[in-house]
Amino acid sequence: MRTIILTITCILALTDVFGQAEQAKLKISHLTGDFYIYTTYNVYEGSQIPANGMYLVTKNGVVLFDTPWDTTQFQALLDSIQLKHKEMVVLCFATHWHSDKTAGLEYYRQQGIKTYTTVLTDELSKQNNKKRAEFLMAKDTVFQVGQYSFETYYPGQGHTADNIVIWFKKEKILYGGCLIKGVDDENLGYLGDANVTEYAPTLKRVQKKCRKPKFIVIAHSDWKNIHSLKHSLVMAKELKKKNRR
Repeated sequence: MRTIILTITCILALTDVFGQAEQAKLKISHLTGDFYIYTTYNVYEGSQIPANGMYLVTKNGVVLFDTPWDTTQFQALLDSIQLKHKEMVVLCFATHWHSDKTAGLEYYRQQGIKTYTTVLTDELSKQNNKKRAEFLMAKDTVFQVGQYSFETYYPGQGHTADNIVIWFKKEKILYGGCLIKGVDDENLGYLGDANVTEYAPTLKRVQKKCRKPKFIVIAHSDWKNIHSLKHSLVMAKELKKKNRR
């Protein structure tokens, strides 16, 4: 009897472990109101790195900001949203050309979801053999979806030449993507495609445009700390000084 109990306990323990591992591939957290953060993961330089995206539930469907980095989670995210909210994703915006933001663009287009990037992001995606969107934005654009309005804003070069942010003026939500780093980060992360001299001026323009945000959603760090933009600007200024030496 004891052997049977131990065996059942071990099976339940293993099931729990594997269940947690499966859940770790996709995490959905509530931000505020109809706004949600989704997190997927991928391996970069030997470490598992989280990648945050966001989605908004509107009366006219769900709007997705950036795509999962983990290619196995493209459909899983759609299924999770449908199960949780009984709504379909209708729009998807990618905030720059790197794969942690654009990997799912083609997949979502095939599902009938309208996908968007800027013209510059499309050019860089084409040059670097990345997935591309169906619709292109030639300038900063205000979108009205259901009861919500938001603006795509290009503040200048920083993390990449094409990085944009999404600003919800009424709700005071800034979706900063990879341009903004977390308060616990000691540097600005991958700079292989960055403009180190323009990074600080770009962040200053974000501060000027997106005043007094209540939430700042960032790509690879804790999004719960509102001081991430200020901290990123400090690091960008230091980087600019080092580059002058």
